[in-house]
Amino acid sequence: MTKITANNPDRKSWIQIGKDSDFPIQNIPFGIYSDKGTSPRTCVAIGNKIADLYELANRGYLDDLGITADDFKKPELNDLMKSGKMGMRKLRNRLADLFDTNTPDLQSKESDISAILKPQRSVTMHLPVRVGDYTDFYSSIEHATNIGTMFRDPKNALLPNWRHIPVAYHGRSSSIVPSGVAIHRPKGQTRPNPEEPPVFGPTKRLDFELELAFVTFDGKPMGDSISTEEADDYIFGMVLFNDWSARDIQKWEYVPLGPFLAKNFASSVSPWIVTLDALEPYRTLGPAQNPEVLPYLEFEGEKNIDINLEVAIDTGSGEETAICFSNYKYLYWTLNQQLAHHTVNGCNIRGGDMMASGTISGSKPTSFGSMLELSWSGSKPIKLADGTQRTFVNDGDTVIMRGHAMGNGVKIGFGEVRTKVLPAK
Repeated sequence: MTKITANNPDRKSWIQIGKDSDFPIQNIPFGIYSDKGTSPRTCVAIGNKIADLYELANRGYLDDLGITADDFKKPELNDLMKSGKMGMRKLRNRLADLFDTNTPDLQSKESDISAILKPQRSVTMHLPVRVGDYTDFYSSIEHATNIGTMFRDPKNALLPNWRHIPVAYHGRSSSIVPSGVAIHRPKGQTRPNPEEPPVFGPTKRLDFELELAFVTFDGKPMGDSISTEEADDYIFGMVLFNDWSARDIQKWEYVPLGPFLAKNFASSVSPWIVTLDALEPYRTLGPAQNPEVLPYLEFEGEKNIDINLEVAIDTGSGEETAICFSNYKYLYWTLNQQLAHHTVNGCNIRGGDMMASGTISGSKPTSFGSMLELSWSGSKPIKLADGTQRTFVNDGDTVIMRGHAMGNGVKIGFGEVRTKVLPAK
């Protein structure tokens, strides 16, 4: 098995990288970019630059990896990901070597550098994969307890199955959009007065949900399952995920089947896939699981990941207000358990499938990962930097989510997912 050499915390790059950059040489996340002279194709981030992998391969820097230059000229990463976990690991290791200050191959060739490296601010980033299927889990015990307390019995906030299975639903992949793409306020049925018939109109309770999603490689044939031990081999990496929600529509429609119009209108993702390999140094223990899970959900070792998360709102004034500080390690159900449960019935996964964590909330009110919780269903307005207040998201607001892991002096960041809300059409 190929070792992960790209993570070496002692590595330094000949590319100038700011101390607080999300994208040091130890990260090298993958994405799809275009600019005025380039159609969408594969790139990686390093510092404030993107590196065009087609140009790297076309100049012979990526030979002997079993990947052709044309593999990098596709508008999605799906075909490239068919090289699997070890293929992508070898590619990332090679890129780390090329960007390393101790490697002269590329850094001495100015003409190649000018074609390969471009400022991030000068390019357009796209959805990194063609998402075939999207699943949204419900894996934060704090979030589930908060919702159950608000909408059901506080003494029985969790449903009987919650501690036994990673609860999830299948969402709509066609409405997943990358950072920077604005969304319109959705419309639907609500029932503000339980004594009167439902009404139709724009949601009055538009909400964000702070999540991370993992992106899969091709899985096993239909009928086979992936164990918690095998799960890491089928996960390429992770993105920030804002699973927008219309809470008033949701409350009226979700009984008895679950989310539909309240969720399927939009989900926003960050453009960079941070590989699971890059996140290995930040593995940690998660919450104790009680009662004991069934054997197929058992796992060994540290399977949660210590990723700091933040949500901010810009009302249009240009001044952000950070309103949430959470962490991926708070999740009760690990990504390994999520994938094992998803496939235990023989469900087949495909390269580019996206599986979101569900809202990530901690135990402190400032760590609640949705406006529904932060404002406690609208009863506790949140004051913003411009003096206005919010209970839910207004038209004209831009919601920004960021995340990073930190350790051994190395910051592995995700960039951001930034989305402006436009009025209903």
